[in-house]
Amino acid sequence: MSSDQLPVNSDQLLVTPHQQRAGRDAPSLQIHIGPLCLRNPVMTASGTCGYGEELAEFVPLDKLGAIVTKTVTRHPREGNPPPRVCETAAGMLNAIGLQNVGIERFISDKLPFLRDAGATVIANIAGEDVAEFAELARRLDGVGGVAAIELNLSCPNVAGGLDFSTDPQLTEATCAAVKAATRLPVIAKLSPNVTDIVAIARAAVAGGADAVSLINTLVGMAIDVKTRRPKLANVTGGLSGPAIKPVALRMVYQVAQAVSVPVIGIGGIMTAEDALEFLLAGASAVQVGTATFTNPRVSLDVLEGIERWMQENGMGSVQEIVGGLRLAEHVPTLAR
Repeated sequence: MSSDQLPVNSDQLLVTPHQQRAGRDAPSLQIHIGPLCLRNPVMTASGTCGYGEELAEFVPLDKLGAIVTKTVTRHPREGNPPPRVCETAAGMLNAIGLQNVGIERFISDKLPFLRDAGATVIANIAGEDVAEFAELARRLDGVGGVAAIELNLSCPNVAGGLDFSTDPQLTEATCAAVKAATRLPVIAKLSPNVTDIVAIARAAVAGGADAVSLINTLVGMAIDVKTRRPKLANVTGGLSGPAIKPVALRMVYQVAQAVSVPVIGIGGIMTAEDALEFLLAGASAVQVGTATFTNPRVSLDVLEGIERWMQENGMGSVQEIVGGLRLAEHVPTLAR
C-alpha cells in the first residue's frame, strides 16, 4: 500500500492548522506595558511576597513577568499594631499599614537579591504628598534592577492613603509629578473605593501614566462576636481574595474600554482560568496576590495554565486573548 493510500484516523480530520502549530511551537507570552517589555503577563501583586526573597524558594523569579515589591516609602515604617490580618469568607482582611524598610534600605539591601535572581522588578512606592511621590521616583531613576514604578495611590490602611486615588485632580497631579521625575515606566495602581473608576483611570493617563493596575483592596471590617471587638486593631482593613474578583473584573472591563494604555488586572486571581477572564476583559497582564498565601507557587501555576490553554486553543500569542470577550451586539459599553 502506498503512503498516499494509508488509512486516515478520523481524529486527525479534526485537527486544525492552529492546533498543529500549537503542538509544534510554544506560544508567545511576551507583552508590553508601555515601553516595558515583559517575558509573560503574570506578575506578583505588591505586598503579597515581600521583596521576593520569601517567594524564591518556591518560584524561579526570572520565570515570571515581573515581581512587584511591597510598597516602599521615604522612611522606614513599622506599620499598624497587631492584629493586622484576619481570614474572611472567600478572602482576607489586612491592615498592615505599609510596614517597610524605607527607600534607602530597599535599594541597598533588597534590590541586589532580585538583580542576582534575574527578576524583572517593578518597585511600588507611596508618598505622603505629591512631592514625596516624585522624590521617591527620582531616587529610583537609574537604579540598576528597577524596570518600572507602580504608584500606590490607593492604600486603605493608612491615614490619607486613599486621597490620591479618589480625587481625579490629585491622581493626575501625582502621575504628572512622577513622570517628570523619572525615565522609568509609571503604573498607577487604582482603588475600587470610588464612585467612578473610569474617571480616576482617565486622570492617571492624563497625568502621563504608562499603564494602570486595578484593583487594590476594598475597605472592609470583621467583628469577633465573643469579645465584641474588631478583629483588626485598625478596625477596618483591605479585603482581598476571591470575594473581590467579580468587582475587579467589572472595573478592569470598564477601564480597558476607556483608556488607551495597558491595564493590569488584580483581584482574586487563584487559577489560570481566573487570569484568563481578566485578559479577555481587556487586561494586558495580571497580578497574583492573596492566593500566594495558600499556595506559594501559584503565580507559576497560573503562568503554566495560561500557556496550556493557549496551546489547546491554537493561539500563537497572548495578545490574541486580550480584550477577546464576546458580547451580543445589543450589550452596551460600561465605560463612560
